[in-house]
Amino acid sequence: MLKPEVDYSKFRWEKRNEPEFRHLKLILAWPAYFLFFFLTEKFIPYDKCHVIHSVVDDMVPFNEYFILAYVSWYLLLAGTLFFFLFFDVESFKKCQIFIMWTQLIAMLIYIFWPNIQHLRPETLPRKNFCSQIVSLIYSVDTPTGVMPSLHVAYSLAIMSVWMKKKDAPLIFRLFISAWSLTVCYSVMAVKQHSFVDVVGAAIMCLVIEIVLYRKYWANLFRGKKD
Repeated sequence: MLKPEVDYSKFRWEKRNEPEFRHLKLILAWPAYFLFFFLTEKFIPYDKCHVIHSVVDDMVPFNEYFILAYVSWYLLLAGTLFFFLFFDVESFKKCQIFIMWTQLIAMLIYIFWPNIQHLRPETLPRKNFCSQIVSLIYSVDTPTGVMPSLHVAYSLAIMSVWMKKKDAPLIFRLFISAWSLTVCYSVMAVKQHSFVDVVGAAIMCLVIEIVLYRKYWANLFRGKKD
């Protein structure tokens, strides 16, 4: 049975800078992100946004069933961060720092190059449970601030960290990768994002990957263990 690396019952505010607990300060990035997300969603007018569209978007058919993969992202994100927080603090730090960089870059783009997509269908082709979830998502999430897609960026960040976790079974790491990539496709299938948003997120993550893990990849190409 896995044993937590840190006994968080011993945490006190005055201990926040101690080596055992200082990684918890990384969590503060989330309130900052939600604040900036709220501001960009509410105060950037639609007429100031650049429209995102590509020919690939017209080739990807709408499919409401992919909303299940889309919302499973919340479980993927929260489950990964909570697991690492308790059982692999080093991976938690790597994953959180990766995500923080995607948040920072995306927010700067949303502010200085606001964007929007008009891909959502005016009427959903079918009425079922999944369509109801799609309608709910559409009602609470505006189609602005879409490029790069943070749904995609977080998924790729999670996949990156899990794939480097050699003590995790390979089959599980492949499962996480398949889950992450399915989420990446789902954002297009439910018309929450353009193909451009997906590519933008992938390029952003590639740059972050090279910066954060250049030593890891250099050693890998040289045949050395990380």
